[in-house]
Amino acid sequence: MLKTSIYISVLVILGLGIYFFIIKDNDNPYGTEAGFTIKDTASIGKIFLASYDGDLITLERSKQGWIFNGKYKALSPTLDMLLTTLATQKALYPVTKNAYDVAIKSLSTNSTKVELYDLQGKKMRVFYVGHTASTNSGTNMLIDGAKTPYVVQTPAFTGDLSTRYTTRWRDWRDRSVFNYTADEIKSVSVQYEQNKINSFVVSRTATGYEVKGDPEVTTKIDTLHTTRAALYLGYFKNINCEGIMNGLQGLDTAIMTTEKMSAIDIETVNGAKQHLDVYWMPINRRSKNQSGSDVEIPDKYDSDRMFAIMNGGKDTIMIQTNTFRKIFRKAFQFYNKEVAAPNVPHPNNTIYSKKQ
Repeated sequence: MLKTSIYISVLVILGLGIYFFIIKDNDNPYGTEAGFTIKDTASIGKIFLASYDGDLITLERSKQGWIFNGKYKALSPTLDMLLTTLATQKALYPVTKNAYDVAIKSLSTNSTKVELYDLQGKKMRVFYVGHTASTNSGTNMLIDGAKTPYVVQTPAFTGDLSTRYTTRWRDWRDRSVFNYTADEIKSVSVQYEQNKINSFVVSRTATGYEVKGDPEVTTKIDTLHTTRAALYLGYFKNINCEGIMNGLQGLDTAIMTTEKMSAIDIETVNGAKQHLDVYWMPINRRSKNQSGSDVEIPDKYDSDRMFAIMNGGKDTIMIQTNTFRKIFRKAFQFYNKEVAAPNVPHPNNTIYSKKQ
């Protein structure tokens, strides 16, 4: 009886070992021709994506995070989705004989080439991402140099994975406009084109803060509230645009024929400078103020969105008024004691004048 128990125990242990070490952990039973999974995405230092339309995307890991095409911060949600896909996608089965010719043709003419490099710059993997398999479940992929394409999928997902390997630069470009902590900022200048009396410069000094503006404001309206100045410099963290609009036909002409609303300049304690020009957006069919006026926005302009130009004129973006409203302060708000807090607008002195 004892010997029988020992034999049974040994068989159980061997069975468990076979399950865990051969079956359970064998995520790729098809060998290197189906090696689409990169579990350790932290080992990836560079990702190169190329479409057959000629679109090229390069993503490189740096101390400041992932950099897109050598000069822009990569958009986190798109990057995270790609890395998650690389870590979890698996080859389900080889493309069937009946679907082979169609899959190969599609991969040859309408796919995305993916090159992965490690932190030392050594090539890790190269494969091609096609589109939805003939079964409408899984995505056709092919390892570079292999003869057999495979249907690849991620857990609990049956759609097309090719969208996660997008080569549209708008999908990769980070939408950050300003991203500074209060401690990083030396000064902020906001200059209004139409109502210059509301323009101001908030600066950090050796002893605190100062606000420069029109003498009618700075010398005749009470005293400076330094707390408001300190709070204001904290408004420039994670300020993003709604979208990047470079290359849209007729956009430059549309912006140049509208009025400039303001100019924003930031200088950091390290000497870096950033400039943003903000322009009104003409009212359109999407504008909410078509059905009713906004007390602070001239009726001929959109109440929710504005155009802006940054990076020395290289980038045209769309910004949301609500996102930037806290930045569009007025000089008197740093002085006037009737304003309870920086977030409370003053009813009798707006940035925008309907009379203009």
